[in-house]
Amino acid sequence: MTGEVLWSLRAQCPLPARLSPHADGVQEWLLDWLPQVGLPLDAAGRERLSKARFARYAGRLYPDATEPDLRVLTALFTWFFLVDDACDGPDRLPPERIRALRDGTLGVLRGDPRLRHAGLTGPLRRLLLRAWREPRRRMPARWRSRFADAVAHHLDGTWREAVNKDTGHVPGVAEYVELRRATAATYVSYPLVEFVTGRLLPDAVYHHPSVRRIAATGNDLVSWYNDIASLDRDRATSGGHNLVLALAAERRVPEAAAVRLAAERWREAMHRFQELRAAVPSFGAALNEAVGDHLDVVAAAVVGTVEWTLESARYPGPDLASASVG
Repeated sequence: MTGEVLWSLRAQCPLPARLSPHADGVQEWLLDWLPQVGLPLDAAGRERLSKARFARYAGRLYPDATEPDLRVLTALFTWFFLVDDACDGPDRLPPERIRALRDGTLGVLRGDPRLRHAGLTGPLRRLLLRAWREPRRRMPARWRSRFADAVAHHLDGTWREAVNKDTGHVPGVAEYVELRRATAATYVSYPLVEFVTGRLLPDAVYHHPSVRRIAATGNDLVSWYNDIASLDRDRATSGGHNLVLALAAERRVPEAAAVRLAAERWREAMHRFQELRAAVPSFGAALNEAVGDHLDVVAAAVVGTVEWTLESARYPGPDLASASVG
């Protein structure tokens, strides 16, 4: 049933999808590059990574990135997916290890990358150091701080979810939606468009209420679509941290009905997203292009997640695995 709903929502998504012409080439580069940072890939691991198509995900969010920049973005995306794998699932890191990982990561992003931290070691550290090298060199301090703040928010949310699971706390819908905005890492993807374009938003515009409402609504659209796609996996490992499961528990309805409720929330959020985007005020000729870049990447994250979910083997539900993606 989830596959049918996902394809239905894709058909109802009014946002135009784009894909970088460099995506597939960068995916091949990634497979050859990861062993250089100490992530050995046997045949099975290489196959899994190939089918996950992380470069195509990055290429859908930043279709105008140069090939070198798309390599940087794909390396960063891969790092976040590897962290997600380490922090979620049956063999997840305990909360104290996630907190240490957060501190080590922020040490790289905010401090001197040469300084070592016990929370971030081995291939994960080497991967982040290599991926962060070009943004750190090219981008100003205020952008680096903004990106680090988004990463801190994400890893704080990941830690809170791990604590919930350890203590058996199952969030209600409202609590879950707010937490999910952190665990999704979607906010991390927004500042990266400034790395691609070189056009930076002033903090006052980046944090403007109308811009933040669009960012939050786009984050919800990304998160809720992902929750429907990952329901089979989350049922066993999430401790109730999935919109469908939260709706089923709070509304006391069967899971199938909760999937339909989650889909309806997605449709309502998409309608609201379109209204909010149309109502963004002008910030002046000097800033409107950068604002447009930001709004475009929020929309690209939504439609890119839809398209990538249906072509990636990361969420191989029984009714997605056999589907043909055009």
